[in-house]
Formats: sequence, C-alpha cells, structure tokens
Amino acid sequence: MHHQWLLLAACFWVIFMFMVASKFITLTFKDPDAYSTKQEFLFLTAEPDSGKLRGEKQFPEELKPTGKMLSDSQPLQPLVYMERLELIRNVCRDEALRNLSHTAVSKFVLDRIFVCDKHKILFCQTPKVGNTQWKKVLIVLNGAFPSIEDIPENVVHDHEKNGLPRLSSFSDAEIQKRLKTYFKFFIVRDPFERLISAFKDKFVHNPRFEPWYRHEIAPGIIRKYRRNRTETRGIQFEDFVRYLGDPNHRWLDLQFGDHIIHWVTYAELCAPCEIAYSVIGHHETLEDDAPYILKEAGIDHLVSYPTIPPGITVYNKTKVEHYFLGISKRDIRRLYARFEGDFKLFGYQKPDFLLN
Repeated sequence: MHHQWLLLAACFWVIFMFMVASKFITLTFKDPDAYSTKQEFLFLTAEPDSGKLRGEKQFPEELKPTGKMLSDSQPLQPLVYMERLELIRNVCRDEALRNLSHTAVSKFVLDRIFVCDKHKILFCQTPKVGNTQWKKVLIVLNGAFPSIEDIPENVVHDHEKNGLPRLSSFSDAEIQKRLKTYFKFFIVRDPFERLISAFKDKFVHNPRFEPWYRHEIAPGIIRKYRRNRTETRGIQFEDFVRYLGDPNHRWLDLQFGDHIIHWVTYAELCAPCEIAYSVIGHHETLEDDAPYILKEAGIDHLVSYPTIPPGITVYNKTKVEHYFLGISKRDIRRLYARFEGDFKLFGYQKPDFLLN
C-alpha cells in the first residue's frame, strides 16, 4: 500500500511539472518582446533595393530575401543560388536581349578567367567587385604563397609572379576540358554602383602605377563627350556616363585597349550565356556567398575568404543618387540601355528612381 501511494504521488508530480512546462513554453512563444526582436533582425538584414529574380514570390519590400542571415541564424538555403542560375538561363533565351546578354567565348573572355588546376576551379574576374580577394584565395590554393597574409599587394595583379594562369594560356582542347569539368564562378554587384566604383578608383583616386587612366583615357573622353567646352576641370562623372552610354563608344574603346575591362559589361567579361557557371556570387550578399562558394568548390577546409569590413557590401542608394544628380535623364537612360543585360541577367532592379 505504501508503494502504491508513492507511485501515485510520483504520477501527480510528473503531471504537475508537465503543466508548468507547457505554460512556460506557451508564454515564451507569445512573448511580444521576443517576436519584435526577431522582426527587427529581419528589417536590419533586408535590402529593399536589391534586384528581383524573375518569377520569385513577392514579399513586402522590407522582407525580401537577400541571402543575408535570417531567423535562428540560419543562412538561406542553396535555393537562392539555383534561382540565380535559372534567371540567367531565362534571360539568355530572351531574343530581345540577345545583343546585351550573349558574347563569343573569345580570347578576351578567356583572359579574364583564372585557373586553379590543383582544385579544378575557374574564376572569372569582374573588376570592382572585390576580385582582388578572390585572386588571393586562388594564389594560395595554387601554392605560390602559404597564406593570404603572405602575399605582397604588388604581386596580386602581377601575373608573372602570382602563379595564376589564365584560361587563354591553354590549348583549345584543354580549355574545353576545363570549361566542362571545373567548378566555375564569378561575382557581380549592382551595375551602376560598380561604375561609380570604377570611376572613383581610376579617375579620382588614380593609383600611381596606372597613369594612363588620368593622362590618356580621361582626356580622350573629355574631348569627345564634354558638353561645356569652357569647363577646365578634370573628368567628371557626367562625362563618363555620356561616354559609356554612347552606342558608338566602341571606336574610342579601341584606342584604350584592355584597360576598359573595369567598365565593360559582365556579359562581355564572362559570357554567362555561353559558359555554364556553377555559382554566381553577389557583392551585396558576399558575407554568405563567399563561404558557400568555398564549400561548393570543396576548399573551405583549406582557405578562408578575407574578413569583410562591416557595411562595405551594402547597396548604397544615397551614393548612387548623389553621383547621378544633375545628369540628364536622356544620358542615364542611354547608360541603362547599355547595361540592361547585366541588370536582367543577375536580377538587379531597374533604377527607376534615376530614369523617371
């Protein structure tokens, strides 16, 4: 009888504890402060101006998926990377955009693609999108230096010393073999923001070792595209926009040679309609894309992408508006017409705030 009472008391204790726990769990899930914290985190990670993928679900502006970290600190699943590749396939099939999306896999394109045979990786260089860091990653993988920190800055872009062969250096058969079997990727960013970055780097903060941008290319653009002939200042962003938006700009490009890679389209650089890339990374979501690329390439245990300074990858609409302030709608529309293929291929939103 004594044992029965003990058993009964134990049962009541278990039931009592279960009720208390249930009540606690219910209160936790209904806690308004906890919910608002999660909502605030979503707002902080959203990027209202990032592009929309064709056919993607419509989300409220502040809750669009961007590849950033979402609730419970879980990254977006690889679905976003599959959507990017599917978008490219759809745009490539659009005959109306064919001239803006297709390009021959010429020596110019093959010169942009760097090779890591040891780990079967191809990386297409798209200037002004953080490519220096990716080149450092490949340099280490190729064995030229033991770590990223050991690579001198003046060696990264010196292709006689950095141990990075270009795809164009191989025979046709070897090129095709690598294109078919290697892991292939490149990085993009908002096309207009990339142009601003290129202008600032090459004409405003012009490095000493690249004098031709300021002393040869800038005067050529000014002579052809400056409207106010009495203006004596150096090249202005307005001159740059008018040059890039000119449908007949190519005759001037021929005088500049390969230096224009900093502002030719992604389609012209990497031929995404002709080459089946494995992953397309976005500068705006690089914090998530870089680790994903390393993992998919099978090298995440060998090397890490260099630390990304806080806020450096966020799309800056205010900056874009500032640079285009005072530039005629006609010139901006012509610029968009040239880069429309890049906007469509990679899901970047049409900049209506500049065009209309």
